[in-house]
Amino acid sequence: MPPLKCSPAMFRHAALLLTVSYLAGCSSQTPPASASCAQVDYPVFDPAQRVNRGIFAFNKALDDYALAPVARGYRYLPNVFQQGVHNFTSNFGEPKVFVNDLLQGNLKRSATTVGRFTVNTTLGVVGLFDVSDRMGIPRHTADFGQTFGVWGIGNGPIVELPLLGTGNARDAAGRVLGLAFNPFGSNSDTVETLATVNLVGGVIDQRAELLPLTDSLQKLPDYYSALRNVVAEHRAAFVQEGKQGSTQPEKDRCQGAAQDGF
Repeated sequence: MPPLKCSPAMFRHAALLLTVSYLAGCSSQTPPASASCAQVDYPVFDPAQRVNRGIFAFNKALDDYALAPVARGYRYLPNVFQQGVHNFTSNFGEPKVFVNDLLQGNLKRSATTVGRFTVNTTLGVVGLFDVSDRMGIPRHTADFGQTFGVWGIGNGPIVELPLLGTGNARDAAGRVLGLAFNPFGSNSDTVETLATVNLVGGVIDQRAELLPLTDSLQKLPDYYSALRNVVAEHRAAFVQEGKQGSTQPEKDRCQGAAQDGF
C-alpha cells in the first residue's frame, strides 16, 4: 500500500477541526469607530438558545483544551515573531478584503487595499513587514458578512455552529463563504503552502489577540450570553463601518473616547 500523502488541503481541514474559527475570526477586525464612539443597534434574536448553548459548550471545550492553550503559549514568543505572523496573515487576507470592497461599491477602500497589498507583498517581504502603515496607507477589514449587511440583508436568528461559533445567520453564511472562497486559485503548490501557513498562523494569532476579552467575559455569570452580545454589537458596528466606507486608521479613531478598548 502506498504511503498516505497529506496535502495542504488536508492540513487546512485538520486546523479547522481544532479551532473555534468564527470566534478567532472576529478578532481580525478590531472594533470600528462606531463601536466605540456612537450607539449602534444590535438586536439579538436567539429562538434556538437551548440548542445553541449545547453547541457552545462543545465549542468552548474545544477552545479550552486545544486552541486557547496554544494561543497562550504563542504570546510568550518574541514580539517580533508575533508581529511578523500578524502582518503576514493580515496581508494574505487583503485580496478577500478587496473583493468585498468592490462588492460593497467602495472604490476608495478597494484602492487602499490594492495599495497596501502591493507595497507589503513587495517591499514588506510577502507581508512580513507592514510598510504601508509607515507610508500612510491605513488598513481596514471587510468580509462577506459585512457585505451582506451593507446590501441590506437582515441579521436573522443567532446561530451557534460546531467549530464556527457564535453569530447571526447572515454572518454565519458569510463566514462559511469566506472559508470556501479562494481568490488565489488552487493550481500552485506554493500558494497552497502559504494558505496553510496563513490559516494556522492566523487562527493562533487571532485567538491570542482575543484572550484578554474572552478571559474577562468568562468571569461573568453567563459566558454564553456575554460573548453572544459582544459579538452582536461588534458585528453591527462593523456593518455600519462598511456603510460609512471609513479608511481612517483604527489607532486614530475616537482618540480619547475609547481608551478602555473593546
